[in-house]
Amino acid sequence: MENFRNESDLLGTLQVPANAYYGVQTQRAIENFKISGQYLSSYPHFIRGLAMVKKAAAKTNYELGLLEESLYQKIAQSCDELMEGKFHKEFPIDMIQGGAGTSVNMNANEVIANIVLEKLGKEKGDYQFCSPNDHINLSQSTNDAYPTAIKMALLQMNKELVEKLKKTIAAFRHKGVEFNDVIKMGRTQLQDAVPMTMGQEFEAYAATLEEDISKLNNNAHLFVEINMGATAIGTGINAPVGYAKLCAKNLAQISGYPVVSAPNLVEATPDTGSYVIYSSAMKRLAVKLSKICNDLRLLSSGPRAGFFEINLPPMQPGSSIMPGKVNPVIPEVVNQVCYKVFGNDLTVTFAAEAGQLQLNVMEPVLSHAIMESMNFLGNALDTLREKCIVGITANKEICLNMVKHSIGIVTALNPYIGYKNSTEIAKEALATGNSVYNLVLEKGILSQEKLDEILDPKNMLKPHQF
Repeated sequence: MENFRNESDLLGTLQVPANAYYGVQTQRAIENFKISGQYLSSYPHFIRGLAMVKKAAAKTNYELGLLEESLYQKIAQSCDELMEGKFHKEFPIDMIQGGAGTSVNMNANEVIANIVLEKLGKEKGDYQFCSPNDHINLSQSTNDAYPTAIKMALLQMNKELVEKLKKTIAAFRHKGVEFNDVIKMGRTQLQDAVPMTMGQEFEAYAATLEEDISKLNNNAHLFVEINMGATAIGTGINAPVGYAKLCAKNLAQISGYPVVSAPNLVEATPDTGSYVIYSSAMKRLAVKLSKICNDLRLLSSGPRAGFFEINLPPMQPGSSIMPGKVNPVIPEVVNQVCYKVFGNDLTVTFAAEAGQLQLNVMEPVLSHAIMESMNFLGNALDTLREKCIVGITANKEICLNMVKHSIGIVTALNPYIGYKNSTEIAKEALATGNSVYNLVLEKGILSQEKLDEILDPKNMLKPHQF
């Protein structure tokens, strides 16, 4: 008994660890929700988001005359400490839970209240001096504080994800410059197409990923619209006049994001459209990233029986039975992360659709799916850049040799000798093993000088006048 304190709620009395800053409702959530094994404490941006919201709420309540200055200052200081990364182990509840986020909201309320009590020289759990409900949750409901905290978390996480994406783009672009003189065959439908440079190929990877920076940022901007002051369902019951807009103003100042109050709080409270569209932007990025990793695995296949155009950095032995085998483990793991993002996007879709009437109770799994995808994608981007992209090398001679012996270069002859002649030469080259070059000369279709000019790989890399 010395290691516990008794706290009570609607359902009765429960023992809480004596040194814990959380309280009875958090303890119930710990016991009720043993689901994912991923805890609120694993998502520091979420805890910072909760602290921002609670500080903004306290500031608003103080400015509207509902909180005494001394208590407001203690609450603000406690929230600042959470934003600095302190006390995060005091958020031990599972990210997936019933109750539409009530456990998360109360976890924050209890921790902040007990930090305040400690500053006041009081015992933990002595809530007559600072109550989780009456002071920390004043003028709020889980239904406005919880989704607002999620949005503050996602804004922070988006900023970090975009920075990681920019670094990966820069790494691909650097390789594009490095491989600018490596001539190779381009392929369509896994068949020889026309020549290109490996630099063009890697620059294209950079360009396609670069498009997603604006998609992520534009969709994340939807998170700045919040429903603080909505309280339970958007009518604002138990919140004072002017609370919604003032709280949004204070949260903007605290968070540094251009937060605004939603024009219709009844609409905003159950709405999860911003989550859906942001998740779709991550899925778009994951689709592109997975396609690129498929390419890297294919281009590095071999070393004797594959493309072997590039070498990926060897990261670990590839087999327990085949000596000398080294597998493309980094692109493989990034592929798997992308599949996880695809699945999480479907979870977000179902969870958003499941909203009923004035509330969406599925926000815990929805927010967890998005945050997990953001964490996974960020880690995958770092891993791909650091352990794969920067160390890729090109097999220049192999690439050039493939161009010289490819049937695909006949495409370059099409404007000069016509489609029919080009087709016949390609067919004969394929059947006999003879080269396109030799067949054109043998048939006297073009002079060697003209043929050399046309089939110079460097002349086949961009448009030109005929």
